Amino acid sequence: MDASTIAHHGRALRAGRFSEPGRTYLLTAVTQHRRPLFHDGRLARSLIAEMRRLHEQRAGLSLAWVVMPDHLHWLVQLDNMPLSRLVLQLKSRSAIAINRIHGTSGRVWQKGFHDRALRHDEDVLTVARYIVANPLRAGLVNRIGDYPWWDAAWL
Repeated sequence: MDASTIAHHGRALRAGRFSEPGRTYLLTAVTQHRRPLFHDGRLARSLIAEMRRLHEQRAGLSLAWVVMPDHLHWLVQLDNMPLSRLVLQLKSRSAIAINRIHGTSGRVWQKGFHDRALRHDEDVLTVARYIVANPLRAGLVNRIGDYPWWDAAWL
């Protein structure tokens, strides 16, 4: 595939993306060049602050999330904002904050994101447990409680 074919394919995928208010989505966003920015606690906290801000603005209800060194997994129930706009808001606001902290400019996140709408019969708590166990599976910690950058609504 050449670059124009790949670009067209990416646009076609986005064109089919559907946002359903009240639906729960598992979102994944990856840092540019998979840089492990979130080893720096200040940067992880700035991303978390932006997720909380969107939650407070009723853009989406955060059910569970984990900030990994080079990516984010976020289980969110849409409220009053379309999925693509929610992710755009999160990525742009967090990029501004991260660049300000680092005294840099430029792209923080890879373009696009991965999303999966949970089926209505899918157990949300099971998906949330899977998300927060990412640092354990990645070998970053021996116990989930030892990893600082995660949360779940059931705590």
